[in-house]
Amino acid sequence: MIVAVIPARFASERLPGKPLIDLEGQSMIERVWRAVKGASAIGRTIVATDDKRIADEVHRLGGEAVLTNPALPSGTDRCFEALTIEKLTPDGVVNIQCDEPLLESSLLDGLVQTHIKMNSDVTTIVTPFHAHESIHDEAAVKVVRGTDGRALYFSRSAIPFVRGVPKADWSNSIPYWKHIGVYAYRYSALKRHVSLAPSNLEKMESLEQLRLLQDGAVFQCFETDAVLKSVDTPDDAERVREILRMRS
Repeated sequence: MIVAVIPARFASERLPGKPLIDLEGQSMIERVWRAVKGASAIGRTIVATDDKRIADEVHRLGGEAVLTNPALPSGTDRCFEALTIEKLTPDGVVNIQCDEPLLESSLLDGLVQTHIKMNSDVTTIVTPFHAHESIHDEAAVKVVRGTDGRALYFSRSAIPFVRGVPKADWSNSIPYWKHIGVYAYRYSALKRHVSLAPSNLEKMESLEQLRLLQDGAVFQCFETDAVLKSVDTPDDAERVREILRMRS
């Protein structure tokens, strides 16, 4: 069975109560939860949260929520603790951050199907940079891949470096790929992740996926052209609202 876990933390420096903000008539956690519930490849969906208000919202929707330790350092740790509380050791685990309200069920199905087909330790989502996006924005995580689609490295820097070309023209020289922080794990890989200490690369880049990558895990990439927008700030939330209004 494939189990999806949606870590949802109430505290946020830039947008407190982020999972509960209204996005055109639905809370953000509701939009993400509905996308996950609509994925046919996922057998069970759990919201892992540190706050009863978020759990109450999930219960209002008829969903399943687990209260986890507020002191956990990351969503990945919250994901694993929820499985431990529920005594689950599933074949695969999909870790879906609650700040991706534009996710669609079909995208999650494609991710899971690719993960099963490629039999990788972890499968994650990548998307091309669009013309209005800057590859030099450190908030947008870049990934370089091998010819087989494996992730070779993730970075906040624009990679690869294009020698002899002005930085402003790099994106015209080669396709750049942006990483979307949604992961399908083997259970053993997720367990391995939380058992490891943060790696030096992880700490330097502030990217927790580098922990497993540096340890030798195989990260397969699933490509999509879907328009996605994570929400970290009030401006991000307003941009998502604009997109939702255009879609309605």
